[in-house]
Amino acid sequence: MNRDAFERAVGEAIDELPKDVLRQIANVAFVVEELPDEETLEMTEVDDPAELFGFYHGIPLTERTSGYGMVLPDKISIYRQSIQQSCRNDDEVREMIRETVRHEIAHYFGIDDDRLEELGRY
Repeated sequence: MNRDAFERAVGEAIDELPKDVLRQIANVAFVVEELPDEETLEMTEVDDPAELFGFYHGIPLTERTSGYGMVLPDKISIYRQSIQQSCRNDDEVREMIRETVRHEIAHYFGIDDDRLEELGRY
């Protein structure tokens, strides 16, 4: 899948989110990057960049205080090469994008990996 098609698939995954979820998302930029950078790999303690499909860079809603304001948008990175390397075809790529977008949005709402695992969503 070329980059344009991948970016469209990310947009479609966002558009497919429930409307009540979409209404609660503010000040977040969704970006497609080829691979995670070294700083992100260090923060996540991931050695192989192909193992990280996405990352939420920001302050979760549950941790924001009344002083939160006038800040740059949070960022949700979706890593194209990582996802494509793990999938056999475009349908699998689209499904992995959907799962990754939902996973990272959960982090935006303050749901950590342990809780996602408890919910069977990791």
